[in-house]
Amino acid sequence: MDRKEIFEAIQQMEVQIGTLHEKLGELKQYLTEVIEENNVLKIQNEYFRRQLRQEPGEEDENQQEEPAEIVRKIQEKGVPQTLLDIGEGYDNLARLYQEGFHICNIHFGSPRNGEDCLFCLSFLNKK
Repeated sequence: MDRKEIFEAIQQMEVQIGTLHEKLGELKQYLTEVIEENNVLKIQNEYFRRQLRQEPGEEDENQQEEPAEIVRKIQEKGVPQTLLDIGEGYDNLARLYQEGFHICNIHFGSPRNGEDCLFCLSFLNKK
């Protein structure tokens, strides 16, 4: 191989690496969406199971209970605290991240310039 062939091979590898990097970013984005949807479905599933266990004609006790009491009862049934933390605020932070802003405490509110931030992603995917 002469120098020109080596240089062309390196350029071709750079293009392939760039393509793989784009695909990895797309997969990471898809995985984030799937994890968020999964968490929402787990919460909804727990809610519906509680509704099914409730006998017909029985008043919905949860409507009169304090939110802290509801959270305590759900935790007793084995729902992790992280699933309970997901709410409107979490959705707003996820939307801000999707719009291209940091949501981590280190760079909060600054533009991400299209790059993923490990701190932000760990916050979104906390377990």
